[in-house]
Formats: sequence, structure tokens, C-alpha cells
Amino acid sequence: MNSLRLAAQRTIGTRCMSTAAANSSLDRMQTAENFQAVLDKFAQIRACAVLRTPTSEACPKAMQAAIDGGFKIVEFTLTTPDCLEHLSNFRSKYDGDVMVGCGTILTTEDAEAAVDAGSEFIITPVMLPDVIEWCKERNIVCVPGCQTPTELVNAYRHGAPLQKLFPGVTGGPMWVKAVSSALPFLSINPTSGVDLDNAGDYLRMGAASVGLVAPLFDQEAIASGEFDQIAKNAEKVMNNVREVGPYVRKA
Repeated sequence: MNSLRLAAQRTIGTRCMSTAAANSSLDRMQTAENFQAVLDKFAQIRACAVLRTPTSEACPKAMQAAIDGGFKIVEFTLTTPDCLEHLSNFRSKYDGDVMVGCGTILTTEDAEAAVDAGSEFIITPVMLPDVIEWCKERNIVCVPGCQTPTELVNAYRHGAPLQKLFPGVTGGPMWVKAVSSALPFLSINPTSGVDLDNAGDYLRMGAASVGLVAPLFDQEAIASGEFDQIAKNAEKVMNNVREVGPYVRKA
């Protein structure tokens, strides 16, 4: 396991040594303590509410319902109208309690705008080395979307401490078990294919954390204004997640 980790980290170590001096003056630089605090929160809570709504009006109501149901990590996606405005409002409202991030980031410019709005972490739908490295240089946690073991490892090598499994893969939790056993330095975050009932199974099979999208934010409930249903969904899945307990972070 140690040799696997060392091999995977070699590229990161070389890059960090060569750019350390330049990094000290980068814009939007975060502290190393903040970087670790974000990872600690993911390890403790282990579930993130991932919201995309067709209208701006529905966004804060749906996310509030998820928080009321127990979520302590939330992600606003750029496909939602007025995403950054809502993100900023929730960061101000819940700073220090609920951790707020931004998803569907496709460029470093997207990442800049998200951080300026208050995003505490960055999520990408695909493996984007330039965004991962931009975040790594600034002590910002980036969780890039990956589909294959090769992409997961490449994301790790570029500096992503968590790797988002997206979209869902055939095999579900057992796929995560197989990959995390063979590549134990990875910290996999399945986001597609996770539902209210199997979230705990993913965690037991080796996932570091999970993301909840459509099963949590039922679009019919949102359209009809039944936000109490979303709160109930959140309560159910968070109960399943808590049963598994915290994640032991990789060294």
C-alpha cells in the first residue's frame, strides 16, 4: 500500500516543490488549516446534498429543506439560475455550521467566481487537470468527476484529495469496494447512483463520502412545492449515513 501511495504521489511532490515560492502570493489563497478543515468535515459528515433546480425561486427552498433534514455539507451547481447568489447567501447564513461548495465548475474562471461567492470547495463534473491544479495551488479542495479507475488515479496525481465517481457505474457499491481495495490511496465520492437506501452501503464498501442528487431533491416534490418531502428524504439518508460512522482519512 505504501509503495502504491508513493508512486501515485510522486508527480504531486515534484510539482509542489517547484511551485511553492510562487504559490505564496497567489490570489484567492487559502490556508493549509482551512484545506484540512474541509477534508475533516467531509470525513465526519460523509454526505453532500447536491442541488440543481430549473428555477431560481426553488433553489433556496429546496436547499433549506435538505439542511433542515440534517445535511451539513451542501453543493450549489452552476446549472441552477442565480447559483452564486444563493451560495453566497447560504454561506453567510450558515458559516461555520454548514459547509457550502459549488459544482459543475468547468474552468478556472468558474472556480474563481465560486470562491469569490464564498464556496469552500469546488466540484467538477469531469476530470479537468487545470481546475484541479488551480485549486491545489491555493489550498482549495477540489473534487473532480471521474468515470474509470484511470481517471480516479490521474485526478489524485494532479492534486485532488477526494475523487467524485460520476456518473454511476455498473456494480454500484461493489465496484467501489473493488477499486478502493486495489487502489487504497484513493478517497472516492460516488455521486450518481446513490439513493436514500444505498448510501450507507457505498460507505461500508469503501467510499469516503457520497453525494445525493435526484433521490434527495425529488423534482416532482420541488415542482409542487412539497419541500417537507425533501426534508424527510434528507432525514432518512442522513440516518443511514450516520450509522456507518466517520471516515478514517488517508495519510
